Amino acid sequence: MGKAEKKNNTSSPSDPVEACAHFSRLIGADSNLVLHGGGNSSVKAVRHDITGHDREAIFVKGSGWDMGSLEVPGLTPLDLPRLKQLLELNELSDVDMMRELSAAKLDPGAPNPSVETLLHAFIPHRAVQHSHADVIVTLTNLASMSSPDEVVRGIFGDEVIVIPYVMPGFDLAQEVRENWSSQFHDGTRGMVLLNHGLFTFGDDSATAYELHMQLIEKAENWLEKEAPHETRENNSLPAEVLMTDLARLRLQMSNIAGKPMIVRRHTDNSVGGFLQREDCEDLARRGPLTPDHIIRTKRLPMIGANKSSLDQYVEEYKSYVEEFRHRIRTEFTEIDPAPRIVLDHEIGMLAAGFTAKDAQIAADIYHHTIPVLCRAEDHLGGYKALSAEELFDVEYWDLEQAKLLKAGEPPELNGTVALVTGAASGIGKACAEELKDRGSAVIGLDLSPEVENVFSDDNWIGIEADVTKTEEVALAIKTGVERFGGLDIAVVAAGIFGESATIDDLDTEEWRRVMSVNVDSVQSLFGRIGPLLALSPIGGRVVVIGSKNVPAPGKGAAAYSASKAALQQLCRIAALEWAPNGTRVNIVHPDAVFDTGLWSEALIAERASNYGITPEDYKKRNLLSVEVTSKAVARSAISLCTDDFSTTTGASVPTDGGSDRVI
Repeated sequence: MGKAEKKNNTSSPSDPVEACAHFSRLIGADSNLVLHGGGNSSVKAVRHDITGHDREAIFVKGSGWDMGSLEVPGLTPLDLPRLKQLLELNELSDVDMMRELSAAKLDPGAPNPSVETLLHAFIPHRAVQHSHADVIVTLTNLASMSSPDEVVRGIFGDEVIVIPYVMPGFDLAQEVRENWSSQFHDGTRGMVLLNHGLFTFGDDSATAYELHMQLIEKAENWLEKEAPHETRENNSLPAEVLMTDLARLRLQMSNIAGKPMIVRRHTDNSVGGFLQREDCEDLARRGPLTPDHIIRTKRLPMIGANKSSLDQYVEEYKSYVEEFRHRIRTEFTEIDPAPRIVLDHEIGMLAAGFTAKDAQIAADIYHHTIPVLCRAEDHLGGYKALSAEELFDVEYWDLEQAKLLKAGEPPELNGTVALVTGAASGIGKACAEELKDRGSAVIGLDLSPEVENVFSDDNWIGIEADVTKTEEVALAIKTGVERFGGLDIAVVAAGIFGESATIDDLDTEEWRRVMSVNVDSVQSLFGRIGPLLALSPIGGRVVVIGSKNVPAPGKGAAAYSASKAALQQLCRIAALEWAPNGTRVNIVHPDAVFDTGLWSEALIAERASNYGITPEDYKKRNLLSVEVTSKAVARSAISLCTDDFSTTTGASVPTDGGSDRVI
């Protein structure tokens, strides 16, 4: 848990809404203050409508926008007088509140506003900034407090209003309203919501930001004095674990969840130090820093990375749901009982989610949780989270349940993990992109270092590796499995054509080079990925990029044609051997894919000239008169990896526009 860093604000925008977005980004850029969608901000300002009239409005951070990237379109304008009317009600359900907030939007196209909008509307200041700062939740999760606000009052005195924990929404706004007049005075600089976070306010966003950072700094200084941050050395964990052990646990977790999960391994110094503590399990079972984390990490992590630990975790989660089921106030959609955080002395920390981004968010949250747990326990009298029933209320909150009911179908390959060779360009890159578009997390291998930056999101890891070097491929697979948890799909696209030569002139070394890349490397790869594919929660799926030269070889291409024919035979045998494990193996045979590295415009023009036709006509020299692109081949190849072809294995599919030599 590092110190919050105050950013330079000398370039504060003059427009109040732009200023709100600007200072929100300064706060949101610091993960010690805001994590993944946490926190919010607002500003009260005049909005000029289309009729030329001025409307008294409040602009509040909208759903789907992170503080760290907030722009003006992410601040939803609402009718402030209407919100003040809602605050006069004696009660208002969360569902009704969100409907009323939606109706109060001054721009129907704006995102839904924060659930804390009414609280922002009540605070009698123009600008408000809110964070879930680590230091603040550290102070409000202490077992040693004789009263909930003891430590907070000891640090800030009466500079802040202190509010006991209440779930966000109408009830929280009313709680603040009831406490405001008795605690607010001219010297009030902020408000601490216990087990939640910090609010600061002022006449403008710059003031709210300055006060925010001052109060954070004051809390940090107190913690540094009372509970100096410690860094444990030699926190190393065993570097080597069996990839099949990770894949097997992912399979078991995915089966519990009812759909494939991404599971990422973490073995960093923070995790290692935490796992070496004798009280690690006890601390881990105390609960999250703040209730909104439960949506990402569940209430508790799983201790131990084995089937018996998982079975116990599932039973405990089901008992927890049954115990508090009576507190649910709306239509009930049960959340799967699979863990999101796993702690194991040998493996380290595993973070799980239905996408790579979800898994990374869970990991980020727990990385911030660990130092708070340790600091509170070692120096501040112990760590104590909210009660199980209070946390349950957030996990099964009306608004969260509504999200589950409204959630659309995810992409068909969501949560799956794919390996693509030759992923930096051509057909391999197109296959990787198609897989990502369909929801898969992709491990891309290529000889080119450019593979690392082909894509830049959580669903991609590009690894420079020579497919003919077994040690490089083994390390790449290990890296990919530790990043995503296992393997479901493999696309073999790496290959070379070699030098054109008749058999009489073909050099033996060139023959071996082509065979090494196109066949030998695949045999070695299959040997490594077969056991992982057998542990796929969806059943392993392999597609190999072959060539039209298998059924219709060409003169001067003996090495290429023979290697692709041998590759097809290897795939057929793999289909036979892997079928009992549920793994399907198919091959596609493209021809004349001109947007790959095998072709240049000059070469296309030369070949077209030999036939007396234009380059455009040469590209469509097939029965269907269509241009065969990398993207078209990728769509066909990846379709074979979907459920549409769940009964197909050992197939050879032409993707060549139709060749009279093949047909």
